[in-house]
Amino acid sequence: TLYERHEAKLAAQTLTLNGNVDLREVSLAFKNSDRIAEILVEEGDAVKKDQVLARLDSDALQYKVKIAEAQVAAQQAVVDKLHNGTRRQELDQAVAKAQETAANRDFLQREYERKQAAYDASQGRSISDESLDDVKSKLDAATARANEAQANYELALAGPRKEDIASGEAKLESLTQELKELQYTLGQYELKAPQDGVIRSRLLEVGDMASPQKPVFRISLNTKKWVRVYVKESDLGKLHEGSQASVYIDSFPNHAIQGQVGYISGTAEFTPKNVETKDLRLALLYEVRVYVEDPDNLLRMGMPATVKIKL
Repeated sequence: TLYERHEAKLAAQTLTLNGNVDLREVSLAFKNSDRIAEILVEEGDAVKKDQVLARLDSDALQYKVKIAEAQVAAQQAVVDKLHNGTRRQELDQAVAKAQETAANRDFLQREYERKQAAYDASQGRSISDESLDDVKSKLDAATARANEAQANYELALAGPRKEDIASGEAKLESLTQELKELQYTLGQYELKAPQDGVIRSRLLEVGDMASPQKPVFRISLNTKKWVRVYVKESDLGKLHEGSQASVYIDSFPNHAIQGQVGYISGTAEFTPKNVETKDLRLALLYEVRVYVEDPDNLLRMGMPATVKIKL
């Protein structure tokens, strides 16, 4: 009939292939080793990029972060003080101290000179050796205090040295970097989804000890899906990268999911048992991947699919 001839013509112009849906998977593990405190998703849950999936116990690390924050704040105050230099009130105190100790030294100097003169005039009869030595000791002590007060005043007047400022700033930078490292580590205590996808396996539970070598989840990513099919060598020349294709699944046999040929193997291989009939299992065929756009997320890992490519 006319209908049968039309169908036969369409069949001759269309290459029909059977295969299975494939997609990228990723195993997610924590970057650090610690005990799992929370798991926020279940198997089969759809997740969005950067969604928090699980958390480690971070109490001890948060305590270290608070200590580091306090150390940075304290050192920042030290650096600010070095940059601001000596305050007017501190300079006035240094001046007053220098003047006070200088006045006391001058008084004792006059007292010592007076007693020395009396001692010399009386040849030691009016002033004893002990009394003269006592005044001399007090004068020496007062002179030392006056010199110290004068030096402190000169330091206050000059302000902090450049070396002291540089040392304070270097210590502040070191403490700041240590704080940033702790904050980064704390951020790694949350396990986040790298892309939109579906939780396929939940491998650890709350209370388990996590480590970089032990994945917590296995996620199927929604970013790239394809149907893996196998083509006979006689049909291989009819295909090329970019060939448009329609993909059908049993759940929606009349709904075409659009895609295109994105990969053609350059090496023949035996056909997997779950793809072709028994007669073709020993045939050498070529793997072809048909990449599809699946905005409705209809395709699942391993799902059988039929691919039709117009020639």
